[in-house]
Amino acid sequence: MDSLITAAARALAAGDPIGALKRVALRGDAPALALRGIAMAQLGDLARAKVLLRSAARAFGSKEALARARCVVAEAEVALASRDLGWPTKALDAARATLEAHGDRANVAHARHLEVRRLLLIGRIDEAERTLAALDVTRLAPASRTAHELLVAGIAVRRLRTEAARAALARAERAVRDAGIPALAAEVESAWHVLGAEAARLLASGEERPLLLGEVESLLASDALVVDACRHVVGQAGAKASLARRPVLLVHRPGQHDHLGRAQRREREPPRRRAHVRQAAEHPAQPPDLDAQPRPMRLVGELRPERTRDERVPRRVSRPRL
Repeated sequence: MDSLITAAARALAAGDPIGALKRVALRGDAPALALRGIAMAQLGDLARAKVLLRSAARAFGSKEALARARCVVAEAEVALASRDLGWPTKALDAARATLEAHGDRANVAHARHLEVRRLLLIGRIDEAERTLAALDVTRLAPASRTAHELLVAGIAVRRLRTEAARAALARAERAVRDAGIPALAAEVESAWHVLGAEAARLLASGEERPLLLGEVESLLASDALVVDACRHVVGQAGAKASLARRPVLLVHRPGQHDHLGRAQRREREPPRRRAHVRQAAEHPAQPPDLDAQPRPMRLVGELRPERTRDERVPRRVSRPRL
């Protein structure tokens, strides 16, 4: 590998795509194409990055299995950043197996992190958590440790475990100082802002106020009757009943907050036939039976769903190391 390729790779690892392009922008050999593709991805031109990485993989040929695998990993990250969730995961699995066979632990960990990020985007949090727990963090470089802790924090946020999220972000902050990559430091800072941003609205006693993520966690753990308008569940003191695919008129009557068990038992019962509209009109409900006052209710909304499609994915592509 010549000196220009080495210098460009170091520039990319430090988060300097412009510096990398100054060295390889006019070259068309396989290593230069790969580095140009990663640089374009860091600059945000994902379409051009994908074309360059595919060209690099073809140019390396069958004898350069390790280099081709690194290109596949980089292309997988570009696909993830562009929300192409239909990108073939089998190619990433095969590339990771090749990297493991050649002892490239850094890029193996990076491939695992990409897999976890994809699982989070499609809402498979349990599987993402198991995959992440299987990684040995102690052998990772500072940049990889930062990415790992960001994923741990992301899972904790989705689980509404704010203390675990704060601890993971604190570890990510220490790791990113060692890495010295400004783009990665910006991702850590952005993750901190999530914990301090409004996560929900609380409607209680006729008033509405915003809630932070930690306050939402405390509210859901309390004895209050909580109607989660985002996940479509109602819960109290650990008991939950799903409201999905079920039209519900929310009515509060004093002394009726402790009957969630009855609602859970009714989930398995066949739905009753709806009464005719005119029959309901002939017997209007009396005020004591339909008290729609919001005073004692707790309504949580605007929580981030587990299967969100508009979650931000970091645009920085720092791997593979060529």
